[in-house]
Order: sequence, then C-alpha cells, then structure tokens
Amino acid sequence: MRIKRMGVVGSGTMGGAIASLAASAGVPVVMLDIPGQEDKLEFVKKGLDRHLRSRPASFMDKGRASLIEIGTTEQLEKLKDCDWVVEVIIEKVEPKQELFARLETAAPRAIVSSNTSGIPMKTLLEGRGEAFRKRFLGTHFFAPVRYLHLLELIPTPETDPAVLEAMRKFGERILGKGTVICKDSPGFIANRLGVFGMSQAMRLMVSEGLSIDEVDALTGPLVGRPKSATFRTGDISGLDVLKLVSTELSHTTGEDFAMPDWVENLIAQNKLGDKTGAGFYQKVGKDILTYDYVTGEYRPQQKLRTDEIGAIKDLPLEERLRRVGDLPGKYGSFVRKLFLTNAHYALEKAQEIAHEIVSVDRALEWGFAWEQGPFKNMDAVGLDNLRQGFAELGLSEPELLKKAQGSFYKNGTYLGFDGQYHPIPAEEGVIRLAKIKSTGKTLLESKEYALLDLGDGVALFENRAKMGTLGEGPLTGLHKALDWVEANGYEGLVIGHEDPRTFSAGANLALVIMAVQEGAWDDLELATRRFQQTAMRLRRSPFPVVSAPFGLTLGGGAEFSLHSSAIQAHAELYMGLVEAGVGLLPGGGGTKEMLFRFTSELAAYGPEVDLFEGVKRAFQMIMLAQTSTSALEARNMGFLRTSDGISMNRDRLIADARRRVLFMAPDYVPEPPMKIRALGAEGIGNLRYALWQFQEAKQASEHDVLVGNAVAYVLCGGDGPAREVTEQDILDLEREGFLKLLGTKKTQERIAHTLKTGKPLRN
Repeated sequence: MRIKRMGVVGSGTMGGAIASLAASAGVPVVMLDIPGQEDKLEFVKKGLDRHLRSRPASFMDKGRASLIEIGTTEQLEKLKDCDWVVEVIIEKVEPKQELFARLETAAPRAIVSSNTSGIPMKTLLEGRGEAFRKRFLGTHFFAPVRYLHLLELIPTPETDPAVLEAMRKFGERILGKGTVICKDSPGFIANRLGVFGMSQAMRLMVSEGLSIDEVDALTGPLVGRPKSATFRTGDISGLDVLKLVSTELSHTTGEDFAMPDWVENLIAQNKLGDKTGAGFYQKVGKDILTYDYVTGEYRPQQKLRTDEIGAIKDLPLEERLRRVGDLPGKYGSFVRKLFLTNAHYALEKAQEIAHEIVSVDRALEWGFAWEQGPFKNMDAVGLDNLRQGFAELGLSEPELLKKAQGSFYKNGTYLGFDGQYHPIPAEEGVIRLAKIKSTGKTLLESKEYALLDLGDGVALFENRAKMGTLGEGPLTGLHKALDWVEANGYEGLVIGHEDPRTFSAGANLALVIMAVQEGAWDDLELATRRFQQTAMRLRRSPFPVVSAPFGLTLGGGAEFSLHSSAIQAHAELYMGLVEAGVGLLPGGGGTKEMLFRFTSELAAYGPEVDLFEGVKRAFQMIMLAQTSTSALEARNMGFLRTSDGISMNRDRLIADARRRVLFMAPDYVPEPPMKIRALGAEGIGNLRYALWQFQEAKQASEHDVLVGNAVAYVLCGGDGPAREVTEQDILDLEREGFLKLLGTKKTQERIAHTLKTGKPLRN
C-alpha cells in the first residue's frame, strides 16, 4: 500500500499547511474547499495564496506549489485517484460526517482521515460502511505543520493494520514526522496534556499574582520548554483555536479546560494572536507589548531576571528541574504547583490516552517541542519528591506511580501499565548518538569533539563546541578523525551531531577578534591556512566524507559541508556564507568553492559561454550573505548539488548519511584537482561598477564597497589578463583578502558588535 497522490479537503490554516508540506516533499496534491459566489475557486485560491505568502513559510520551495491542483468540494471526483484524503474542515461533527458520506463513493479506494483536534473517531464514523471503516483513521498534525514534528495517528478498532502501517511509513519517511499512535480519547495525547497544562498555568498565574511575562520566563527554556513557553505558544496557535479545543475537551471529557474570562474578552475583541497582530502579546514597530490581564491594557514587555534564576539557568535540565521549584517566593511556588499538577494529571490519564508512557513523552517532545516529556521530567525530579509534593497539595498517589520501582525508565526499558518493565520500542531507520555512546562505541573523545562508531565501518565526527563553532579543538579533532578512519580501514566518515537547532555557526569569531587585539597576525594567517587545508582535506579524502547539516549551517560550517564528498541535509537547512555581514569574505574555501562550482557549470556548455555569469552569481551570494530557508532552496541556490540528499525526517538524518557513505564507499575516488579560467581585470571592473551603483543608490556603505572589492578580486583571480587558475591559486587570494579585511577597523567593529548583540552592524 503506497501513497503516491493525496487529497486535502479544506485550504485553511491547517489544510493549506498540510498540502504545502506534502507538495514540498514532492507529493502531488489535490486541494479542495467550499465554492465561492462569483469565482467558484475563490476560497481555495485564497488559501493557497495565503500559504505562499505565510511567515514562517509553509512551503520549503514555492515552486513546489505547482504540484497542488485546486478545486471545490463540488468536485470530489478530483479525489478518485488519490491514495489518501485528509479532511481539514470546520471542527463540527455534522459537516465532517456529511463529507465522509460523500467521500465513501467519491474516493472508494483511498485511505480517509480526519485532522480533528479532539472529536472521537467513533463519532465521525457513524453511518459509514465496513469498507470505509477499514480505510479510516485520525491523522492529527500540529501547527505550524512544517515545523512541529508530531503526527498523531488515531486508528479505530476497525482500521485495517495495513492502512495504519502505510500512514505511519508515509508520515515518517515522506512527510518527515515523528508518529505516535494514540487511543481514540478526547484530545488524543499532546492536546489533552498540553491544553490542560496551559489552562493550569493561566489559573495559577492569577492565584499566585504573576504576570504573563513572568509566566513565560518560568515555563520556557528554564524548564526545558521552547522559547514560546505558554502565552507565546498561545499567540502562535491562535486564541480562538485554544478556545475551540478547550471547549471541545471540556464537553467530551466532563473536565474543566475553560479559558479564564479575560482570555474570552481578548477573543471577543478579535485579539487572536499572531494572525490578528495582537493577543497575549502585541508588536508595535520594533517593540513588544504584553497584555496586562488586571488592567486590560498592553504595557512594555518586562524581562524576568533574578540572581536565583541566573544561578541555575545554564545547569543541565535535570538539575534545573530539581532546583527551579526552590526559587524564593511566588516564582518557586508557581513552578512547583504547576509541575506537580501537570505530573499528577499525566499519571492519571496516561493509560486512557496512550498505549505506553513512551508515546506520551514523544507526543509532548514532538508536538510542543519539550526537551523531555513528562515522565522523563518526573524521573529527573525523583519519584519520592513527587509523592511528597502530591501529599502537600492534597493529591492522591496515582496507581501508575505506585507501580514504579524507582523510576519510569531504567536500563533501556520503560514502566508498562501492567507494572512490568518493557524494552523501549525501537525507532526504525533512526540512529541515536546517545545510545551509541552508552554502548561503548566512542573511538576518540575530548571536551570539544568525539569520534563514534556507527557500525558497518562508518564513523561519525561529532563537534561538541557550543553552536558547532569551529576553533582549534574541533579542527584538531577532525584531522584526528580523518587519520583514524584511514588508519583503521573504515568505509568512511559522517560529520554530524544531534543539537536540535544548529549544525555550525561557523568559525569562532570570539577567538579571532581576540587574536586581532593581541596582534597575533602570524597565528591568524596559519589558522586561516589550516582552515582551508581542512576543507580541502575533506575534498581529497580517499574515503567518502558525508556531511549531515541541519538548521543553522553558516560560514565555516557551510564551507566544510560544501567540501565534503556529499551532503545529506535535513529539509530544514538554513545554509549561508554570511561572512560579508561582519565585513569579511568566506576564508575557509567558500569563495573558491562557489566560484569553481558556478563557473564549472557554465563551462560545461562550451568555450563560448560567458563565465562572468557564474562569477556574478557567486559575488551576489557572498555579498548579500544569502541564506537558504530550506534544503530545497539550498539546492536551487547551488549550496546542494543535485546528487546531494535531503532527509525530511530529522531523526533519520544520521542514518541516511551513514547509508550514503556505504553506497559511495565501494568504488569511491575523490574528486580530482580542478582548474578554471579566471576573468582578471575585466571581471573586476564589471563588479566594481556594480558596487559603485549600489553606493550611489545609498544601498552600500563605503566599507561594504571595500568588502565587495576584496570579494571581486578573489573571484576574478586577481588583476591582470584572463588566465587559467588552480584551486590553490584562488585559495591563496582568498586567504590574503580575508586577512586584509580582518585588519580594518570597521570589520573589527562589525565582529565585536555581532558578538555582543547577535545582529549585524552597518558601518
């Protein structure tokens, strides 16, 4: 059972986003919506256009929108060749049931699913025949669909196991999701626990006398949650959506999920969050205002900073969780009560909503971006502390807690609802580096790097420096790793790690500016030369080196990836040569690489082709510090070659990179040294004229022009006549240009400003 074409009924916030993700993955989609008056396609056109313009972007590549065929719900026959049709219409039972009655005949062979956030599947199936029931299940995505990893699958007792397996594989491999199989219980797993936690945070905020700013400071990264914490998450989701889900949960469970009156007042004023420009927060120009639920007015955002929070904020998560409840006064009281209330609810409801506690943890980690799910959090705090806290709040000890023997997880097992410990379910096609390390497969190790054995003769180099920065430690480690792999006859090397956000922020600029201030120019020249040599060693390695970049991949991190034998990138790849932003040019081979890559592509068409187009393309990329917003865009920009791979699922990235090494290894031969024709003075003149135009138009400062001239000089192979040059010729010019720019006062000011503020300086 293979899903080759899918249908989406509903082009709104969720429906359009699901269609955008599927199209980005290369799947043809039919998207339908209700007919308009004068233009039948009015609503579906608006839905598609909204997602083409959305920020953050729904599409990974807007060109993939061509894979979406649009129509109206009067044209359900368009779905007849679809293998899967997902319903994403109004969150009411009757319209959904009416649609399913029509789909039963319009798409007789398709898997049909509902993206309802809480309506039981058994209710939606009322009146449907046996064949339809076998092909039906819930597929609950989380918003924003492209960025949140979770896909909840909700089969019914009648769902064909083959249908469930087909959806699991499609969700994980093609759409890149982490799938969790839920019970058909109101709210499923993530919303049931997440919305409960949000409602409790709102109530405790009032009773403990805290502000929205204070609550978000206490429920974000401090306790292993995303920066959006509680109320920023609400603005992203939409206050109207929160009300809808909480109302439905209250109705179906008989529990109280209701939002406070002041939230209802915001909704009545159409202050629904990001989509209306105001909600719990409001952005006015560059300023962020926070809603004051006491006065009903917005006021300037207040950062929460205390010595006690400062003392624990950088500790490991497990230790932060143990100590945050001991914060003095109302802050500690709020965090302690919220943690205990949420933990108690998770313990009481786990068996009702999930098949095992592993799914509960994964649902919260993948759906709400928690670092650790609730049961892992409880283990971190300690079960005896949990029992004591429940007693203090007058809460009974849940049966599941009584069954726990010291912890919920131990030695690769988890506590089952039967009171026995069972092996943690394996993740197909996933390599977890923590597991590699725990099984003694570390080959080399230091504070800043490690070399790990992935099996089958493939090793992995792990950069452990903060944000994957590239300084002396990681560079030394990478050379040692290359030596080790060659000496021990391994098949090849993967470069990757498991930080959730950043593959590499590039060279360690703090060390660079420190050396400048000390006047250590000989050391800087040697360091720059070594950086280039490291990149070229990756290119000339006798075995395949596959980089597995993801997230932020900037500067030197991009340069090392570009010089690897191949790239296996995560779909969410933000790659760029951004050195111009700090007044430099790419000095680790990046300027050379883009020149050779773009001009070689043109040279393949014959001697009459104008190579300046390739030079201009590299110049624009470097000077504008262009950064991809996805791996698909990185391929369009030239950072990825057509032969490089893209993994939709972040969890599978390292395993996919390992597979690529094994595929390349048997007959691998490194790329031979290259030569190109450099354009010399004529090319420099053309680029300088373009810079002059930018300066005249007030689009470039004097120092921008200086940086641009340095980049032009390298890309054209220096002054003089056009001539043939080697890669080393350009590397030498690149290194010289990098160091000259580094010696200027304005570049040093740009670097210092960026290190201090995280933002570029235009001086």
